Order: sequence, then structure tokens, then C-alpha cells
Amino acid sequence: MSAFVSPGFGKVRRWLTPRRAVAVVLAVATLAALDFAARYAAARWAYGSVRVAAATAAELRVAVLQSEIEKHRTLPLILAEDPDVRAALASKDPERIAALNPKLETLSTNARVSVIYLLDPLGMTIAASNWRTPTSFIGNNYAFRPYYRLAVAHGAAEHFAFGTVSQLPGLFLTRRLDGPDGVIGIIVVKVEVQAIETEWRRFATPTFVTDERSIVLISSEPAWRFHATAPIAAGERAEIRASLQFGDASLELLPLATRLSGADQDVVRARLPGEAQDRMFVEHATEVPTTQWRLHVLAPAEPTLGLAAAAARAVALLAGLIGLGTAGLWRLNHRRRETERARQERVRRELETNVRQRTAELETVNGRLVAEIDERQRAQAALDNLQDELVQASKLAVLGQISASVAHEINQPVAAIRTFADNARELLARNEVTVASGNLATIASLTDKIGTITGELRAFARKAPAKVEAVRLQTVIDGALLLVGHRLRLQAVDLEVVMAEPDLIVTADRIRLEQVLVNLLQNALEALSNTPDGRIRIAAGTEADRVSIEIADNGPGLPAEVMASLFMPFTTTKPGGLGLGLVISNDIITEAGGSFAVENRGGAVFTITLPRAS
Repeated sequence: MSAFVSPGFGKVRRWLTPRRAVAVVLAVATLAALDFAARYAAARWAYGSVRVAAATAAELRVAVLQSEIEKHRTLPLILAEDPDVRAALASKDPERIAALNPKLETLSTNARVSVIYLLDPLGMTIAASNWRTPTSFIGNNYAFRPYYRLAVAHGAAEHFAFGTVSQLPGLFLTRRLDGPDGVIGIIVVKVEVQAIETEWRRFATPTFVTDERSIVLISSEPAWRFHATAPIAAGERAEIRASLQFGDASLELLPLATRLSGADQDVVRARLPGEAQDRMFVEHATEVPTTQWRLHVLAPAEPTLGLAAAAARAVALLAGLIGLGTAGLWRLNHRRRETERARQERVRRELETNVRQRTAELETVNGRLVAEIDERQRAQAALDNLQDELVQASKLAVLGQISASVAHEINQPVAAIRTFADNARELLARNEVTVASGNLATIASLTDKIGTITGELRAFARKAPAKVEAVRLQTVIDGALLLVGHRLRLQAVDLEVVMAEPDLIVTADRIRLEQVLVNLLQNALEALSNTPDGRIRIAAGTEADRVSIEIADNGPGLPAEVMASLFMPFTTTKPGGLGLGLVISNDIITEAGGSFAVENRGGAVFTITLPRAS
């Protein structure tokens, strides 16, 4: 037979050495393993993608279904309180009861429900929205229906069932009407679901809803309606038959094949009506809120699986061929590698040299950056110190402005002390010790008053770093009024202080906040210098965890051109002003975690907002 062996086959036998044969076997095994891994990874990705799509579709359809149910749930409740319905049931007048038919018909049309009907206490239909139609419910007795029994027992019920007259399924919503002597009637609203099923049929994902007994109530596949996803006990099946809930439906199991095992337990095989073979789906089930229903979405898996597997296998084949080609080229290029390795060694040494040079440069730059950071920190420290100095200068400037007022506040008790001292001396000379003791007590009280004023001045003038803490707002306001009180009285300006709560606590620096209030009161007094019947109002209110403080006057307000740049340095309305008071005040409030705003509202209104201390 060797005479029939082709010359080419002989060349192949000579080329196919044992080592090369092993290499070929390994190459084929590698390609097979890559193909298996690609198909497995593609299946995992495809199932995951389909699961996400199924979950999204389920959530959207649950939202639509719940919205449709909730839209009609209030209708029985409203009708149960309708005076015409109650009057007709109470009087049992046939004419009044008959007059309900057109009303229910109009309401059914406007509310877009299938039918609305009224039962007497024994379950007999006495009025219905379909009174004109051949399938009118009037005269039918529905006492055998669970929705009647549940409404009588519990006051309300929701029951999905097959219509015995209309031959159409729907959700029956019922409400019991009670009178002085007990039940006077039952109002029933039937909501049909054909529109929802029609909408679901537009999608490629079969969708159905099951009740607590796993019976399909609503389905995009009409043939699946009233099938079950789990076996139903004989006793329960008989009860369903007796209530005619699902008519003469067989309640057979839904044609869903046994689920796969492991991570793919949600993958099912199902044969859709009209199709010749099973298809694979990913099932996602989710609860329908406010009901005992579950909505199931079957997302087709095969199209995604096929595309993912084809793409993955192509990529795996390409990767395998590239890998095998690379391995083959490796042997061909083995001799070149030594030369290449030597060249790479030279390149490595050059690269190390470059790295060392660049490292040195980076160290130099880093040193400059460190120096620049230190310089910036020193500059920031100087800026902070300058800001403290500016705040202190502002306080001293305010003290200069109110010095005459404070001096007057002190002169009055000093003069009084002198008078009471002279009187005490005379009284002691006349041996009127009791009266003299009273004068000395008054002198002590006036001395305390002077001490309070000078103590407030010392605290106000003291230079100290900012100390943000819990501060009683009334104490700050009292301190500010102590410093500007004389000027308020001198200008005859009415002052009103309104506190939303008697003991408001804010987070701030007490002295600096007092400085802000003094500055704003000074500005208000200057604005009211030419205003008769001047008024200043300080109002403190709360909102959540913030406290707002308004300082308002009835002066001329601020010009529009000043409002635009009021918190910019050197912006002022005073002929001799520097325009720094409000800038410093704004910085003080911001440092305390608050905000500062101004508006014209029957005069200038400054609003300070600070954190409320717990």
C-alpha cells in the first residue's frame, strides 16, 4: 500500500517529529479549553445582562400595575360616603334606587372602570352602571362571591375573579355601607385588566401576575391565565370552584420546565402558545406593593446567549491563534533575543541614568516647593495676625466713637455718688445712722454700675484671639446696648428687642459678636440722625439649627450703587468713613460659621445667621 502514499504525506511524516506532534496536540487542547472557557464566560455575562433587563422591566411594570390599582381604590370609599347612595339604601325607595343607575353609569365612564354596582345586605344587585346593557347585573345575587362575604365581615375587600356575566376577569373592590341597624348595602367596583395585558403584549418579555396561591391572574399570554405555577391542594381547588372565582378554568400547571441548578436557578424553559419548541428565559419575580401578588417577567435568554457566545468564541479563537502564533514566533526569534536582551540592558542602564537625573531634578523642585509652602504658611500667619490687628483697630475705633456716650453713663453715677456721700456725712454728723447707711448702700450700688460699664469696656477693648463657643445671645445684646445706650437716649431713638425664645444660645465669639452689633447699631443711629421718630428693631428668630438676628431701622436705607459692593473694602456712605466696618463684621460672622446679608425694607435691614448651640 506504500505505493499509494502521496509524496506530500511523506513530507508531513518527516516534518512531524515527536516534539512537534506534542506541540500540535497541546495547541488543539489549548484551543478547545479556550472555546469552553469563552462559552462559559459568555453564558455568565449573558445571564447577568438578561437578569438586569428583566429586573428593570419588572420594576417598571409593577409601578404601572400598582398605579392602576391605587387609582381606583378610593372610588368604593367615596361612593360609600355618597349621600345619594346612602339615602336610597336607607329609604329603600325604588325610584331613588333606580335614579342611582345613570349616576353610576356616568361615574364608571369617567373613572374608566368596567362596572360599578350596588348590592343590598343579602347580596342582591339593586343598581348598576351597566343597567342599560343586556348583561346588566341588576337582579343578580352575588352572596356566593368571596368579595361579598369579606366586605360584610371586614368592611372592605379586594378580590380578583372571573366575571360570571361579562366572562371577563377583573379586580373587584368592595366597601360595606353601615346604617344605624347594621349593614345596609355593599358597593362594588370592578376594574378589568385587558388594557394592561394588551400593553404587555407589545413587549418580547412574557409577563404574568400570580396571587398568594400561585395562580396566574393577569398575563400577556392569554392562554396562561388561571394556570398555576405550583400544585393546588384538592380542598383549595374545590373552594375556588364553588366561588366561581376563575369560572371553569382547569387551574393546570403553567408550562414552565424545571429550573436549572446552581447559579442559574432563575433560568427556565417555557413553550409560548403557538410555538413548536421550548425557549430559555430568565425569570424575575417581584412583589406588587399593597397586594398579595407577585409579578413575573420572563426575559428571553437565547438571543443574548447566542450573540455573546459567538462573540466570545471568536475572541477566544483569535486569542488562541495569536497565542499559538506568538509561541511559534518565540522559537524563531530565540536567537534574536540575546541580541535584543543586550540592547535592552544598554537601554536599561541609560534609563537608570535618566531616572537618577530626573530624581535629582525632582528633589530640587520638591525642595523649592517645601520652601514655597513654608513661605505661604508664614504669609498666612501674617495675614491672620493682620486680620486680628484690623479687628482690634476696629474695636478701638468704635470705642472712640462711643467714648462720649460711655463717659456720660459713668458721670451720672459719679455725680450721684458725690451727692450721696455729702448727704451721708451730714447725716452721720446728726447721728442719723440708719439713713446714712441707706445712702452708703446706694453708693455701693452705683459703684457696681460703674464697675459693670468699665468691665464691659475692658472686655470690649481687650485684644484676644477668636474663641468660638456657646454664647447667650441676650448677654451679647445687653453688652452692646450698654455701650450705645446713651446715644440711643440722646437721639430719642426707640429701640425694640424681640426674642423668639427667652434664652437663645448661639455659637460665636462673644466680644467679636458684640463688636458687630455695636457697629451695626452705630450705623443705624447715624442713618437716623436726620429722621424724626427714629426706630431700631433687634429681632432674633430660629429656623432648624440656625439663629437669625435682624437689625432694622426706619432710615432712608442704602443706595443701590452701595448695595452691590457693600462688603468690599473702602465702600462707605459716610463722608469720613473708611469702609472697613462691614467688611470686618462679615469676616467675624463667617469665621463663626454664619452668614451676613443686607436689604432695604422700609429702611436698612442687616441679617446675621449663626449656628444654634445645643
